[in-house]
Amino acid sequence: MLLTITTRTDSYIQFMTVLILFVVILTITYLVTRWIAKVQKERVGTGNLEVIETCRITQNKYVQILRAGEKYLVIAVGKDEIHMLSELSENELVFREETQGQVPDFAGVLERVRKLKEKEKD
Repeated sequence: MLLTITTRTDSYIQFMTVLILFVVILTITYLVTRWIAKVQKERVGTGNLEVIETCRITQNKYVQILRAGEKYLVIAVGKDEIHMLSELSENELVFREETQGQVPDFAGVLERVRKLKEKEKD
C-alpha cells in the first residue's frame, strides 16, 4: 500500500484553491442576487397596480393602500382572505419623500433613539 505524503506546499496550494473558489462562489451569488432583485423591481414597478403603503396590524394581518390605475384602494390582507375597506382620492393621501437609495445618517438615527429613550424615562 502506498502512502501519500502531503507537503507543506501541497497543503498551501489546496487551501488557496479552496479560498479562491469560495470567493468566486460568493461573488457569483452576490451578482445573481442583485440581478434577480433588479428584475423583480422592474416587474413590480410596471403596470397598473402598485402598493403605496403597508401597515402591519398583527402577525398575519395587514392594511394596505394600493394604486389600481387611477384609483387608490384601502384593503385588509389576512392569511387566507383579502377585503376591500374603502376607496380614497389622491388628495386624501399624504405622500412621503422618497428615501430610496439613500443611506440613513447613523448619527441622526442614534440621536432620535436617544431622544425616545429620554422621553420614556420622563
